[in-house]
Amino acid sequence: MRSVLDLVGNTPMVALQRIPENPDVTIYAKLEGNNPGGSVKDRAAYGMIKGALDRGEIRPGIKLIEATSGNTGIALAMIANLFNVEMEIVMPEDATRERVLTMEAFGAKVTLTPKEQSMEGAIDYAHAQVQKGGYHMLNQFANPDNYGMHYRTTGPEIWRDSQHGITHFVSAMGTTGTIMGVSRFLKEVNPGVQIVGCQPTDGSKIPGIRKWPEAYLPKIFERQRVDRIMDISEEEARIMTNRLAREEAIFCGMSSGGAVAAAVRVARELNSGIIVCIICDRGDRYLSSDLFG
Repeated sequence: MRSVLDLVGNTPMVALQRIPENPDVTIYAKLEGNNPGGSVKDRAAYGMIKGALDRGEIRPGIKLIEATSGNTGIALAMIANLFNVEMEIVMPEDATRERVLTMEAFGAKVTLTPKEQSMEGAIDYAHAQVQKGGYHMLNQFANPDNYGMHYRTTGPEIWRDSQHGITHFVSAMGTTGTIMGVSRFLKEVNPGVQIVGCQPTDGSKIPGIRKWPEAYLPKIFERQRVDRIMDISEEEARIMTNRLAREEAIFCGMSSGGAVAAAVRVARELNSGIIVCIICDRGDRYLSSDLFG
């Protein structure tokens, strides 16, 4: 008998039809919004909670706490509930209302920190609670189970569904779990595959993508595993996100638009190739924002 957990992963990969400009390059979008919790973060959440339980790090009386900008929180709330583990999510107060409500619907406690402190403030709050005792932090920014799940699932799926033909992988970089895990796998099966990461230009705010201050750089991030980092402007990401909805019927968030914008840029430089980019989540997470206005 299958459970919701069996639906995590094996997401579809579709070829973009209208947006690509180079007819000799195929751009595939991997639709991670098809995970049961609605985003790519279902994979990491499942891997981190299962890993902590298997190692005995989560015991009776211990609550989980995690700082997150949104999608990880929803995934953790959903999966923690399936494992009967209490979960507290910490994120900046400017997170969209639908994200907060979704986490609470899954049974998590949600704590909002001042928006002026950004994600760094949420991370500091979570660390302070752990110091008080009674909490275990999964710490997606430093947890090998984050990228490990992508190494075991996302990478092999992309390799399989591209018929071993992928030449470039493009992903937004937040915690960097996705790009670290996929890079590990793809470079093992074909060292020639180029790994491209996306970060926002200075001053741009793109939910799910960060240009981290050095002190907060995710510990799981290894620069040598990314062949190229591309800066994406907020305007670029917004425009592409709306184009994806209207031209490709792919309803997603702004970080996904940023990844596709980067993929289109890469395609312009190639004579031929197969580019795979990650569509991180679904657009309904952003309906209370001005993204689709």
